[in-house]
Amino acid sequence: MTRLSEGMSYKKYMDLYTVSYNYCTSSRMNSGGINETLGVGGATGRSGANLMGADLYKHLKDYFVAHLRGVREEAADLSDEPLLRYYTREWDRYTTGASYVNRLFTYLNRHWVKREKDEGRKNVYHVYILALVSWKSEFYTHLQSGSGNKLTTAVLKLIEKQRMGETIETDLVKKVIDSFVALGLDEADTNRQNLEVYRSAFEVPFLAATEAFYTSESEQYLAANSVTEYMKKAEARLGDEENRVDLYLHASTRKGLVSKCEEVLVKNHAESMQDEFQRLLDQEQEPDLQRMYLLLSRIPAGLDPLRERFEQHVKKAGLDSVERAVGAAAAAGTGTATPVGEGAVAGGEKPRPAAAAEGREGREATVEPKAYVDSLLAVHRRNNELVAKAFRGDQGFVASLDRACREYVNRNKACSSPNKSPELLAKYADSLLRKSNKASEDADIEQALTDTMTVFKYIEDKDVFQKFYSKMLSSRLIKDTSASEDAESSMIGKLKDACGFEYTSKLQRMFQDMQLNRDMNAAFKEKMQQTHDASDLSIDFHVLVLGTSSWPLSAPNTKLNMPAELVKTKDRFEQYYMNKHSGRKLNWLWQHCRNELRTLYTPQKYFFVTSTYQACVLLQFNSAGSDSLSYGELETGTGLAGETLKPLLAVLVKQKVLELKEGQYELNLAFKSKKIRVVLNVPIKAEQKQESAEVMKHVDEDRKLHIQAAIVRIMKSRKTLKHQQLISETVDQLKARFQPRVADVKKAIDTLLDKEYLERSESDKGTYNYLA
Repeated sequence: MTRLSEGMSYKKYMDLYTVSYNYCTSSRMNSGGINETLGVGGATGRSGANLMGADLYKHLKDYFVAHLRGVREEAADLSDEPLLRYYTREWDRYTTGASYVNRLFTYLNRHWVKREKDEGRKNVYHVYILALVSWKSEFYTHLQSGSGNKLTTAVLKLIEKQRMGETIETDLVKKVIDSFVALGLDEADTNRQNLEVYRSAFEVPFLAATEAFYTSESEQYLAANSVTEYMKKAEARLGDEENRVDLYLHASTRKGLVSKCEEVLVKNHAESMQDEFQRLLDQEQEPDLQRMYLLLSRIPAGLDPLRERFEQHVKKAGLDSVERAVGAAAAAGTGTATPVGEGAVAGGEKPRPAAAAEGREGREATVEPKAYVDSLLAVHRRNNELVAKAFRGDQGFVASLDRACREYVNRNKACSSPNKSPELLAKYADSLLRKSNKASEDADIEQALTDTMTVFKYIEDKDVFQKFYSKMLSSRLIKDTSASEDAESSMIGKLKDACGFEYTSKLQRMFQDMQLNRDMNAAFKEKMQQTHDASDLSIDFHVLVLGTSSWPLSAPNTKLNMPAELVKTKDRFEQYYMNKHSGRKLNWLWQHCRNELRTLYTPQKYFFVTSTYQACVLLQFNSAGSDSLSYGELETGTGLAGETLKPLLAVLVKQKVLELKEGQYELNLAFKSKKIRVVLNVPIKAEQKQESAEVMKHVDEDRKLHIQAAIVRIMKSRKTLKHQQLISETVDQLKARFQPRVADVKKAIDTLLDKEYLERSESDKGTYNYLA
């Protein structure tokens, strides 16, 4: 008999295999002296081979039992780590030996055991499984019997030592746990793994011990340390337990273990962490915020209070930022003035109209567009970065950021009306796209336009922005003050991507008109050179013909008597244009025209850049042949209305081109300026306010039509709809463009009832029917 501590030669192994085979196939039974012939060809009786197989199987079973009883006796007085060392050593030896024995009795497994199992015999296993069953019944069960559970207790003590920071032999734990898994035998199918032993012997008490350990530790740690320190501890502990699964636990325990740790370490202390959130936000402690996010994201609804507080935090930060910008403007006592004539005209003197100078009239304490937009962007940029890094781009936090930004962008201290924010943003975009913009690099302008679109995304009344932007674009195009066509196209492309083709269709047609005008002016100049003497073409003339449907321009609000110096050129162009385009009508928009006049009465020659109205006033002195004219003479000569003429004269007097003496307007013959080219066409505050009012008037008119069109579309599709549902669907359909008021929707419904697009249902007055 070979000792367990000794090896086995290949010859010895083969001899034993042969003995096993011969014994199983022998027809002679050593016990009882019974002789039976080996059944062949369908014998119905129990053959000798069957009986010999049963005899050998019984002897193997008895051998396993005898061996394991000896092992059990040696372990009787062991506990804790000595028990684990003994158990794992014996398990390794036993399973290794059982594997070899299983191979020795391959024939027994293949024939006798298989036949017994096929015939439904229970408690018959392959040799290796028989060895495990014997281990379980003769050794494992005795270790775990009673309330002691010596083996489980020893494993849990070792794991607790490791949690306390001690170094342990992890192999001991892993081998014991592997044995628990291996002993989970499915009686119906021994090839299928059954984890009942593992779960009952280890997983259930392990999870209970884990809960008790971390409940005690977390409460003690939090009582002695700050919340931020506790979060670091909890994060580390969760990582430790994740590693523990990979180190020596069965993979199926991961979910239960992590869930239990999250409950004890995070859920039970979630309120404390949530209370700390605002302080971390205020102090911008990004690492701690990220740690809190990762911890609370592990539990259901753990992040909801954080998202709500984050939204309020961003909203407050945005409102405070705008208030500081407004306060700074008020402290400086400055306001902003927009150039006169936020549009361009169908005619003008000079091919390159000069840009209107920006001035400051009055002391209205309103924030400058750049300061305003910068204050909005600063808050968004800071918190957007926080969402991306600390909150991992979490969609819930993104939504909170969007709601907060929409709130402070549209309702803040600078917004005296709901339409103020889109107006200021349009002015900011206008400043970026003008030649006067200080941004030197195309990349800088592109980034600034991208930032503009960031704010634009949150603007509720996008139609107001569109109107102001269109007005300012027309001014840039007509006055030739655009910094770059590429930048203009880029901005229009961004607006198109955000709001669709319809939103920018008129803007694109404005550019098309400008291209046609370049070709037309070149052709007109060539024609005049062919048909007129050079002396007759002393005025350099440049005209823009702009489509009425695309350009946000209105007719003059005053008549004008054109000076003789300009009439001839105007008439020539009209004749040329009508010959090329019969049936069209030209409306001259003099309020948008620009001129350049050369002085002949001053010692130093100057070029005055004026509006056409200003030019007509100054040319009256030529016509009258006098250096002094009364207000009545100027009014009669120009034909201008008083509300237009008086501000013009005030500007000319202020700039010392004219002098008001005893009710007479006199040319200042001693006029001096440091610049040869003097810009007289400066902004007039009253005109700016009037234009803003006109823009909002057009917005209101367009909104009425949009609301009516939306109602008709909805009713055409639905045919019949209740009152509240119609209002709800109309608001929902229009909110991407502007926020319609319910009162306006009701007025639109009444209008459509009067126009017989809709009718009230006879059976229910609160229901509308569509009339085709």
